[in-house]
Amino acid sequence: LFVVDVSEKRGAGEDYILEQLRKVKTPVILVANKIDKLADKGKLFGIIESYTKDFTFAAVVPVSALQDTEFPGLVNEITKYLPEGPAYFPDDMITDQPERIIAAEMIREKVLRSTRDEVPHSIAVEIDEFKIRDNDDIYIRANIFVERESQKGIVIGAKGSLLKKIGEQARKDIESLLGNKVFLDLWVKVKPDWRNKDKALKQFGYEG
Repeated sequence: LFVVDVSEKRGAGEDYILEQLRKVKTPVILVANKIDKLADKGKLFGIIESYTKDFTFAAVVPVSALQDTEFPGLVNEITKYLPEGPAYFPDDMITDQPERIIAAEMIREKVLRSTRDEVPHSIAVEIDEFKIRDNDDIYIRANIFVERESQKGIVIGAKGSLLKKIGEQARKDIESLLGNKVFLDLWVKVKPDWRNKDKALKQFGYEG
C-alpha cells in the first residue's frame, strides 16, 4: 500500500517512494488518505491523477482514516491479491505465543501506562511461576525489574498503591485471556543496567 496525504502537496518524498516502488513486483495499491480534509472534493481526482500518470497502480482507494470510511473497499482490493493458504493454526487459536509470555507483556503494559514518562524503557517482566491449581484457578508470580532503586519506588507507589493498581488491571486482562480466575503476585526488583547486559537480555527474552 502506498499511502499518500491528499491534504498536502505532493513532494520529493512521494516521488522518491514511487521510484522505489518501480522495483517492486508486488501489486501496489494507492491509498489516498485524509479525504475528509478536502474542502473541494473535486480536487481529489486531480491529486489521484498526478500519481496514476506516473505509476500503474493495481487499484486506487480514497479513504479517511479519521472518519473510518471506505475501508471495506480497501480490504476487498487487498484480498484480490492474497491467495488462500493452508490453516497453520486451529481456528480458535488467537496467538502462537506461550501464555506466560503474553501475561508478562500484559503486566509490562500496565506498568508503562501507570508510570508514563517516569520509567521509560527500564521495565522488564519475568514470570517466575505459572501454576494451575486443582480448582483450575491460576497462580502467577511475576518479577518486575527496573534499573534503579528510585524506579522501584515509583513502580511500588505510596504504601504499595501503584503496584496494587497495576496488579488489578493486569489480572483482569489475564483472566479475560485465559478464562480462569487468576491470583497475581507481583514483586519489584532492581537489576542495575540490565538493558546493557547480554545475560539479562536473554533472561527476559529479548535475545535468542
